[in-house]
Amino acid sequence: MKVHDSVVILIYNVTRHVLVFVKQFRPAVYLCSSKVSEVEGQRVIKHDENPPNLGLTYELCAGIIDKDTSLEQIAQAEVLEECGYKVPLDRLERICSCRGGCGTSGSLQTMYFAEVTDAMRVSKGGGLEEEGEMIDVVDIPVSEAMDFVMDDKVNKPVGVMFAVLWFFQNKNKHYSSKV
Repeated sequence: MKVHDSVVILIYNVTRHVLVFVKQFRPAVYLCSSKVSEVEGQRVIKHDENPPNLGLTYELCAGIIDKDTSLEQIAQAEVLEECGYKVPLDRLERICSCRGGCGTSGSLQTMYFAEVTDAMRVSKGGGLEEEGEMIDVVDIPVSEAMDFVMDDKVNKPVGVMFAVLWFFQNKNKHYSSKV
């Protein structure tokens, strides 16, 4: 399986002391979360028994690396497209890169941190309709972030958990002293 490498961005809105995530429907998560029934010898998913919200995931803002441009420029474009914030390139802080899908694709994901303010919000975000994106922007107060990432009922990739833990270890102390 060939999977594109990608960038993900943990966004912190300092104006409202919230972490910014995206919520979107992921068919694979829906399929894995749904109860499969047997009907006339066929395995089926009955949609009346498996609501669409089973496939909703909370994720970091992200994008695949499919352009001949810097990772920072891709990250900057994704923050604007998905979340509506115009972030200067020099305000993107690289956190780390790691491999995902080690048993299937081995793709490389590079994580960034971006501090934003309400004044930097230039659109509602939501992704690019022409790319089939239907994204909701979700703000989680920092005071609720650990409960959010530890909630088993919330579908999220492990990168969300890592990013929030990184934030508390490396940034939240700094911001807490300014509040």
